[in-house]
Amino acid sequence: MNFISKKIIRWRERYIDTLGKLYEYSTSIYEKNKMSVLLDSDMQYTYGSFRNKCNEISARLSRYGIGARDRVAILSQNMPNWSVAMFSLVPFGRIAVPILPDSSENEITNILTHSGCKAIFVSRRLMGKISKECSDKLILTIDIETLDIIRRDDSAYTCNGKVTSPLPDDLAAIIYTSGTTGSAKGVMLSHRNLVTNIKISYHAHKCKENDKWLSILPMPHTYEMSIGLLYPFYVGACVYYIQKPPTPSVLLASLKAVKPTVMLSVPLIIEKIYKNSVVTTIAHSRILTWMEKKMPCILYRFIGMKLKATFGGHLKFFGIGGAKLDPTVEAFLKKAHFPYAIGYGMTECAPLICTANPKQTKVGSTGGAAWNVTVKLNDVNPQTGEGEIVVKGDNVMLGYYKDPQRTRETFTDDGWLRTHDLAYQDDKGRFYIRGRLNNMILGPSGENIYPEEIEKVINDMAEVNESIVMERDGHLVALVHFDDNIIDWNQEGEDKFFEKLEAHKQAVLNYVNKHVSKSSKVNTVEVVKEPFEKTATQKIRRFKYKKGDK
Repeated sequence: MNFISKKIIRWRERYIDTLGKLYEYSTSIYEKNKMSVLLDSDMQYTYGSFRNKCNEISARLSRYGIGARDRVAILSQNMPNWSVAMFSLVPFGRIAVPILPDSSENEITNILTHSGCKAIFVSRRLMGKISKECSDKLILTIDIETLDIIRRDDSAYTCNGKVTSPLPDDLAAIIYTSGTTGSAKGVMLSHRNLVTNIKISYHAHKCKENDKWLSILPMPHTYEMSIGLLYPFYVGACVYYIQKPPTPSVLLASLKAVKPTVMLSVPLIIEKIYKNSVVTTIAHSRILTWMEKKMPCILYRFIGMKLKATFGGHLKFFGIGGAKLDPTVEAFLKKAHFPYAIGYGMTECAPLICTANPKQTKVGSTGGAAWNVTVKLNDVNPQTGEGEIVVKGDNVMLGYYKDPQRTRETFTDDGWLRTHDLAYQDDKGRFYIRGRLNNMILGPSGENIYPEEIEKVINDMAEVNESIVMERDGHLVALVHFDDNIIDWNQEGEDKFFEKLEAHKQAVLNYVNKHVSKSSKVNTVEVVKEPFEKTATQKIRRFKYKKGDK
């Protein structure tokens, strides 16, 4: 990188402090660059054509009186026009309210009502989820696929929707999250919060305008929105979107077509690849089994090369976040020299708190504090060194929308954001998360029991898909969902079915209790028929199962 380039990059970092300035900068500097593409479709934009379309849609919103500080929802699957919707709002002082496409009608009603949205961008296939009561209150309903108006309130056509250039601490987006613990909270993210995450991402791994992103995570989630949309926009790169859900066959075809250099994922995706492909391939081959015992380094390097080829052959950064990665899988990725990176964060931090690029990863660690973010442990246990992670920085949210009580409860008296994650720190400043403070179980002798660690043991069993461990009536109970080919639910009710079911439950009980400490032994195993309900980042919504609901 020459002196002039370095000077421009330093100027860019100082100059861009709002998404409005980001919009002006990128659509001017990278005007001719390809910005986004929907595979197998005509929907695509250069940065120049993107700017023209966003300005056009913004002017349309203004004609219907929708201006600065008004809230507008986005309800759609991933596509380039999702970005158009976002950037027709935030650079002009409006507030985006992204909604996850798999939200229920009731959740969507609550979000639209609570946020007081005046308009919505929505895909046709999700129109049926908007209640008539909500629809009637909206001034504009816009088809996100064509950007045509589906429904309008003509009485609002006053041409007086004034727009403004936002300031760094102005509200940019309200992200509703129920996480794994219950009722939805509207996280208020400022322009400063989101721009800070762009800069964190750049300092963690410097991407360039010739990089290619393949998007597979939902855009309304801050992980994908900040790092998968805003960051490539910052460097003038192109993002490719898939029209269908990323099933293995769809994903393989997309990887072959795009040959991405950057991807973002949640642990579940790479864990399934490891469990269903790598482990089974080795187990069914005498030569590979022998190599794993005698020549593991050569074997894993070979598998790593094959894995990178499967991902298109050009991958430089495979970001993993949203939940904790299984240490066994991470150890494999490390030995395979796969270019994975670890990030830790939460919606309230837009989202990054800790980062580790492909050259800095350490098995089991979430990395060190992100650029310009202060992270420490609160109420540290002197025996274990464990404490709650708390955070300060320009990435930390403004608060919860219309919810001062929960906002107050989320911050310490001296202004640190509480994450409710328990961790310890090594001498190099890296954090290692043990579990959620809310999930931790106090054993009969006062010892800390982390359900996540017991679940890791259970999930290592070949026939287990996923599990939850919780306390009921003073005993540890494991809820287990087996792989689809293990239990034939069509035989439910037959004597042989119950015999097989009990045998599988006993096998889990025997295995887990052989591999955990005395205080972590499980009393009962219950089998669930359907996969556990999950968040956008594939974390199980634990609160749904605390009373035995299956």
